[in-house]
Amino acid sequence: MLSNVKAKILACIVFTFVLMGISCATALAADSASDVTSASTVTDLAQERLDRFAASVLELKTQSFGYPGNQNVQLTDFYRWLIDSGLDTAIVNNAGDPFNNTDPSLNALDFEREVIEFFAPMYGFDLNDLWGIVTFSGTDGNDHGIYFGAKYLEKKTGKKPVMYVSDAAHYSNMRLADLQNLDLVLIPSDVHGRMIPEELEKALVTDRPALMVYAMGTTFKGGIDDQDALNAVLAKHPDIEVYRHVDAALFGGFLPYTKYRDAVNRNVHPFDSIAISGHKFFGMDEPAGLFLTTMEVKENQNPFNVTYLNGSMPMINCSRSAITPLKFWWIIHHVGIEGFAEQANGMLARAGWLKGELDRLGWPAWIEPMSNTVYFMRPSDEIAEKYTLAPDYDDSLGGELSHIVVMQHVTEDRLQEFLDDLEKEILADAA
Repeated sequence: MLSNVKAKILACIVFTFVLMGISCATALAADSASDVTSASTVTDLAQERLDRFAASVLELKTQSFGYPGNQNVQLTDFYRWLIDSGLDTAIVNNAGDPFNNTDPSLNALDFEREVIEFFAPMYGFDLNDLWGIVTFSGTDGNDHGIYFGAKYLEKKTGKKPVMYVSDAAHYSNMRLADLQNLDLVLIPSDVHGRMIPEELEKALVTDRPALMVYAMGTTFKGGIDDQDALNAVLAKHPDIEVYRHVDAALFGGFLPYTKYRDAVNRNVHPFDSIAISGHKFFGMDEPAGLFLTTMEVKENQNPFNVTYLNGSMPMINCSRSAITPLKFWWIIHHVGIEGFAEQANGMLARAGWLKGELDRLGWPAWIEPMSNTVYFMRPSDEIAEKYTLAPDYDDSLGGELSHIVVMQHVTEDRLQEFLDDLEKEILADAA
């Protein structure tokens, strides 16, 4: 009898544990399903946010008038090739010197060198005395120009140079002088945004070498430093060792394909290095650029020989993008010199047309020689916001200003929309 009672009790305990197990399993399954649903929901929300961001960029890009980026990016086929080739599944790294590539595996240094050699002759560089890299941006190119110039002058003279740049030049030059702990002298600019030669002469420190940074298209007005006049000032002081770097972020991209090509030819206007942006004129979809100099300048740098890269590594960046040179190479082969020329001259023609139309409306406007930038009295906030117009201020020109940088995507139709809006505003104010 007792054994039967024990058996019944044991059976009840087992049954209870079975029920508990089923309940726990059901709860765990429910929790797991909840987790899956939650993760899926988070992924969907993240995707929706990305989609909204992309849609916003695509909506705004055609109305981006105030900043110098080419929004006619044509890299769809490049990305299709990147995926089809499988290269999107690998890491490639351009750590090393494109002019001394001893191991071409897992890098695109050979393509990088071809890009440099394609562009170099357009700036007057001899392929037998050439060195350069594809940079992360125009600022990266200026960083190299200032660094290479300072080290070159120090090696030749034993003295740290003084860096001279106009107060209208791109702010990166001032920031980089601070970063590199260089003595900086800002030279006043004229109403056109050009360094004033007489002010340079007054500011020269005659017992130290001069690191000159020439602006080839200032940020807002598109002013171009008069290299001949500035070099004439320097020629009066033959004891001053000089290094000349040209900051040609935007203008250096398009001028070689126009009648103004000599403005960036070092055989006409001597300079030692030049920086050009890749995402402005050339249509890269991310910041990029070119830094070009001579082998003679490169060989007068701190060598920093790296054994496992089998050579001197004077560049500031150790690892560099291998995909960016491939994009540059792709653009070269799909656009070519004729395509660049058509785009460049079209930009200049539309800029001249825009200036003429603003004159017709009686709206104060200015344009510098060789420039695709038209600057003018600032319109209403509504128009400025609609067309993403950058602000500036100049008392000598009446106060608040805006500008339009006429890039490839800034078509005559788009400019006419802007002019129509401006004319409506003028008529409303006159009423």
